[in-house]
Amino acid sequence: MVPQSGAVLLIATARKTAPDQAISTALSPWHNPRAVHDAGKSLLDVALAVAVGGVCLADMGVLRPETDVFGPMAPIRPSPG
Repeated sequence: MVPQSGAVLLIATARKTAPDQAISTALSPWHNPRAVHDAGKSLLDVALAVAVGGVCLADMGVLRPETDVFGPMAPIRPSPG
């Protein structure tokens, strides 16, 4: 958990400023009604993974087990084909 300790401040800031809600609102015209995960939260998760040193989407796997800190994260699956 120590390597991600700086991310706690980012999470606290994100919870106060709610950029995920703003992103979701901006993307609402393209929202798929069958989508399970919120687009704003998913993009915020990707940004957080990059902020703590991730270089690809699979690096979100480092943060995913820490649900007490980062909250639940959407699983990243490879695209078909």
